Amino acid sequence: MGNTHACTDPKHHVHDAAAFVAAVERACGERGLRLTDIRARVLSLVAEAGKPIKAYDLLEQVRDGEGAGAAAPPTVYRALDFLLANGFIHKLESINAFVACHHPNAAQHSVPFLICDRCHSATELEDAGIVATLDAAARALGFAPQAQTLEVHGLCARCAQAG
Repeated sequence: MGNTHACTDPKHHVHDAAAFVAAVERACGERGLRLTDIRARVLSLVAEAGKPIKAYDLLEQVRDGEGAGAAAPPTVYRALDFLLANGFIHKLESINAFVACHHPNAAQHSVPFLICDRCHSATELEDAGIVATLDAAARALGFAPQAQTLEVHGLCARCAQAG
């Protein structure tokens, strides 16, 4: 069904928040973008979550902390907009939550996600074949796709084995 990539391994998810933020800082420098303190803080919180995190939960964590954004929580939403627009995070539309993108140096891209309804993990299933097939099918119908959101809900291997 397309080329399998390491991102299909749930353990490949962003697991070192500091290293991930550093990679995004490098990518921002290369692209001429500015990773402000609040953007870096929100990005770090998304990466540290280890599973999809809702904007409200991010907002609460920023409010409860000190430093960038603590006095002006609406800046969290602007930070999320920046991170999304530049492909550093993904939004899982069906659960209205955010996850870190595994490829901070890559351009904005579409990837299907496998979302566990029990433990709420999300696996970035990077398969260019799936994305291309959806795009081709849409174009064959005369539709001009501008974005793709494909989210498959079910149970991850660990939860399925647990019964």
